[in-house]
Amino acid sequence: MSLSIKERIIRNLFAGYKKSQAKVHSLSYLFWECTLRCNLNCLHCGSDCRKESNISDMPIDDFVSVLKNIKTKFKSSEVMVVLTGGEPTLRKDLEECGRQIRNQGFPWGMVTNGFTLTEERFQNLLNAGLGAVTLSLDGLEENHNWIRENKKSYTRAVNSLKIISKAPNLVYDVVTCVNKRNINQLEEIRQLLLYHNVKAWRLFTIAPIGRAKLFEDLSLSGEEIKYLFEFIKSHRNDDIIKINFSCEAYTGEYENKIRDGLFYCRAGINIGSVLADGSVSACPNISRNFIQGNIYQREFTKIWENEFKSFRNRQWMKNGICKNCNEYKYCLGGAMHLRVEENSEILCCLNYKMKYNETN
Repeated sequence: MSLSIKERIIRNLFAGYKKSQAKVHSLSYLFWECTLRCNLNCLHCGSDCRKESNISDMPIDDFVSVLKNIKTKFKSSEVMVVLTGGEPTLRKDLEECGRQIRNQGFPWGMVTNGFTLTEERFQNLLNAGLGAVTLSLDGLEENHNWIRENKKSYTRAVNSLKIISKAPNLVYDVVTCVNKRNINQLEEIRQLLLYHNVKAWRLFTIAPIGRAKLFEDLSLSGEEIKYLFEFIKSHRNDDIIKINFSCEAYTGEYENKIRDGLFYCRAGINIGSVLADGSVSACPNISRNFIQGNIYQREFTKIWENEFKSFRNRQWMKNGICKNCNEYKYCLGGAMHLRVEENSEILCCLNYKMKYNETN
C-alpha cells in the first residue's frame, strides 16, 4: 500500500496515541449485557442468543453496585452505559433499569432490533433517561426478514424507526449488516433511510463468530468489500445522512475515508462490559476466553485496573497473516472479537481479503 507523506505522518502519530491510551486505559464506554434472551433468531448473531436462556437476567441492583464502584474512580457523566443483549426490551423492568442508571449520573442508551418497541414504551424509556439508540435494519423487507428469520421483523423495525426518528435530542443511528444478499441494495436502503429522515447510518460486515460462523457463505468477498467501501466513500460528504463503516476492522487504503478517524479497537482500553452472568470483559461479542474476572468475586475497578493485559499489549496478535504484514503497526492485529483466544490467529482480515481478492 502506497501512502502519501501526510498520510504516513498521521498514521504514525496515531500509533503513538494508541500506545498512550492503552497505558492510561480510562473507561469511557460500558456495555451491560442485561439479558441473553432474544425474540429473534438472526443468522448473523455474534452471540448466538435464544428466546430462552439458562442464564437469568442480572438484577438491576447488582449492576448499580458496579456503577457505584466505577464512580469511585471515574466521573459518571463521562462513562456511557449501553444496554445490550440479547434484546434489552424483553426486560419488563427496563425503564427502572434506565432510571437507576441515570440516577447514578451515567448517560445510557441501548441496542435494539425494534421488534417489540411501541410509542408508549419508547416514551417511558425516554422518561427514564434514554439518550441514545442503535436500531438494526438489515436490508429491504425480503432480505431483512430472511436474515432475522421472522416475517414481521422488517415491518416492526421500520415502525420503530418512525418512532425513534421523531424524538428530539435523541442520539440514534441505524446499523446494517452487509452481506451477499443485500450488498446490491445499498442505494435502495439509503433512500429508505433518507425517506425516514435518518441522520446516521453505520454499516458492518459479518464476522465468523457466534451463530454467524455457521453461515460463512454470507461473508463478503474481497471484491464485494471494496464495493462496500467505495459506496461509503462516495457518500461521506452527504449533507442529510452521515454514513460510517463500523469500528470492526482495519481497512487499509480506505482508512480515514469511510468513517470518522482511523481504526482503533478500544476493547479493554476504553471499552468494558459486564456480561449477564457477572463476567467482566470488553465488547460483548469478544470470545468468552478473554473474560477477565467476575463482579460477584472482585470489584469491577480492580479487574479493570489489574487485568486486561492481553487487551492493552497486543504484540501476541502478530502471528499468522499478521506476522509479516507491513501494516501491523497501524492495526495492531485487528479487532479483539476476531481472536478466539490469546495467541490465536485472526479469523478474517478485510484488508487482506481485498488485497488478495479472496472469494469468501
